[in-house]
Amino acid sequence: MSTTGAHVPDDGAGGSPRSGWWWWARRRSFALDATLAAVSALECAFEGATFAQKTGIATTLGALFGMLVGAVLLLRRRWPVAVVLVGIAVSPAQMGFLLSLVGLYTLAASEVPRRITVALASMNGVGTMLVAFLNFEDSMHDSGTESMSVLVTLIVSALMALGLTAPPVLLGLYARARRRLVESLRERADGLERELELLAEKALERAERARSDERTRIAREMHDVVAHRVSLMVVHAAALKAVALKDPQKASASAELLGDMGRQALNELRQMLGVLRAASEPVAPAAPLAAASGSTVVPVAPEEEDEGPSLERLAELVEESAAAGMGVELAVEGESRPCGARIEATVYRVVQEALTNVHKHAAGAKARVLLAYREAEVAVLITNGPSDGSAATKLPSGGHGLVGMRERVTAHGGGFAAGPTPEGGFRVSAMIPLPASA
Repeated sequence: MSTTGAHVPDDGAGGSPRSGWWWWARRRSFALDATLAAVSALECAFEGATFAQKTGIATTLGALFGMLVGAVLLLRRRWPVAVVLVGIAVSPAQMGFLLSLVGLYTLAASEVPRRITVALASMNGVGTMLVAFLNFEDSMHDSGTESMSVLVTLIVSALMALGLTAPPVLLGLYARARRRLVESLRERADGLERELELLAEKALERAERARSDERTRIAREMHDVVAHRVSLMVVHAAALKAVALKDPQKASASAELLGDMGRQALNELRQMLGVLRAASEPVAPAAPLAAASGSTVVPVAPEEEDEGPSLERLAELVEESAAAGMGVELAVEGESRPCGARIEATVYRVVQEALTNVHKHAAGAKARVLLAYREAEVAVLITNGPSDGSAATKLPSGGHGLVGMRERVTAHGGGFAAGPTPEGGFRVSAMIPLPASA
């Protein structure tokens, strides 16, 4: 920053500086400076004419010089240092009272370094004190009285200089500090607004992610509920078609079993829809908190602690696949015990989906289900041999079975593996750690 001039806020205490010749941001600022410059010019013209009479200079020349000096106040926002220097320079001529006051205020309120402001204010104060002291001495000499001592005259001159210098400087410093405070508060408010916008964006992202996870969970549940039952129904329908004319009694049993499976599928679908309806209802205790924080609450389906498949129904699941013509056996290792509704439902769905895949991709293959209760985990292994060459029933496959099983198991912190066996079959294994309460 130059030591001869500095940009000053438009109103002297706040606002944004402007560069260029026309440095006023608003018309009222220009009007204020023009008015002050006109008053200062008239004052300096009168004081210049008076000084010219005392020194024997032409009165017109002194008035013209004073008018030019006073008009310098028009530049106070652009070059406050120059305005103060002009005021100090003409102080011996006893002119520029308004110029000095306004110039000191503008200098203190500007962004000029403090050391320059202190130096110029000190120079102005010393100059004013010397001029006042000399005027007192001349007045006493002209009147022929010496009632005031030199010390008293010096004290009075110093007080006069302090009174003409300190108030505008202090007022300018106050305006400068207030402007900086307002700017810092504005910056802080802008920062908080940006932070709130980022938080709102993150909240929307979390809500969208939660909705996506919920859609994935619902799709996985619907797949597990429908795919197994419908696959078994298709297998039984094909078997029913094959034996309808040859063995009416067996066909009747197959038809009855087909109806039972359809009803079971409908019951599971009703349970699923009931959970979805319960999840869509607003939760009263969370509403005030959501309103206070301004966040979006995404309904999450309650955990199925009391409903859903359990490991006790695993034998029924295996029997259903056996009734559909699959050679399947169930083996249990360890002492049977409760493992938690969500974990048991996950293990059940893994076995269900694995057996469904055997129906789809390995018609006529034998399968084995091994359930193992261990000290800190529960594990399940489903293996099947190669297809025996039977005519496969055409069952649609979405390719999401293994993905869904892996998602279910890893959601509990467990491990999942699936792949072909050396014998040409396929194996699916899952391990889920048990909570301490189990």
